[in-house]
Amino acid sequence: MRKSKPKKRIILPDPKFNDTLVTKFVNNLMQQGKKSVAFDIFYDAIAIVTEKSKEDGLEVWKKALANVTPAVEVRSRRIGGATFQIPSEIRPDRKMSIGMKALVNYARKRHEKSMSQKLAGEILSAFKEEGAAFKRKEDTHRMADANKAFSHFRF
Repeated sequence: MRKSKPKKRIILPDPKFNDTLVTKFVNNLMQQGKKSVAFDIFYDAIAIVTEKSKEDGLEVWKKALANVTPAVEVRSRRIGGATFQIPSEIRPDRKMSIGMKALVNYARKRHEKSMSQKLAGEILSAFKEEGAAFKRKEDTHRMADANKAFSHFRF
């Protein structure tokens, strides 16, 4: 590699919960640079989760995020004219970003009135180990398990 690795940007913790994980999630939730709107949506969703589950909303969100975060993924690798799906471990930072993106994307596809309600619904379903984001993680793990015969091709 000719170029040096880019420096990791320092992510500041959010104002309400003082947690950098929340800021990373809000950055994934944000559209068109509207960070304050994204923070409002997230805080409203956490309030709805707290109200519905009768537990600490932030802890429910963290557990839901852990439930939708995959441990392995399959990567395509071409070997001798054939393409193999090779299961491989995921780096911790990539793991978290995949989980966050899945939670946000499947929340956007839900059919509720506001984005905060959609996000709260997806968080609650992920907490209960159901819903589209959790299903995606299960599918990823199933695909990696099905292709573990090719794990000796790992690079």
